[in-house]
Amino acid sequence: PSARREPHDGALGRVASSRAGGRRFVASINVEVTVAQSPQGVWEELRHIERHVNWMHDAQSIDFDSDQREGVGTSFRCVTKVGPFTTLDAMTITTWVDKAVMGVEHRGIVRGRGIFTLSPRGTGTSIAWRETLFFPWWMGGPAGAFLASPVLRALWKKNLRSFAQTLPPA
Repeated sequence: PSARREPHDGALGRVASSRAGGRRFVASINVEVTVAQSPQGVWEELRHIERHVNWMHDAQSIDFDSDQREGVGTSFRCVTKVGPFTTLDAMTITTWVDKAVMGVEHRGIVRGRGIFTLSPRGTGTSIAWRETLFFPWWMGGPAGAFLASPVLRALWKKNLRSFAQTLPPA
């Protein structure tokens, strides 16, 4: 299904560094790789959310909340492990544009939004992964967000390289 419920472009850049109420602090992470595959070829693998555990080193398991497996409104839970920290991340797909964009909202301990964007680059495809995550004060607040950013950036760059290896030859 090709649908877009909300615009993601620019939305990640407008997030404030803290939020009233629960006082959460933000980490913005952007990684990108270019692969020798068409956007359609990249999408054919990326769209299978259940297979993200095959290339996301931090994703331990994915369990869907319903029979829906793709498109806007797909809801799932992902056990995520980074170093000694394990969390249950509830997520919902908020943007889905076939062969181009998949956006997600995180509703776990660490909240936020993420987006995969596929763009033609020469004869291949640029895969950009942007996340804006809010850390609660008890996870170190701004210090936690600051310390987590380079760790997550390196991990997600590694994830994208692993994803590229799952793609069939162009």
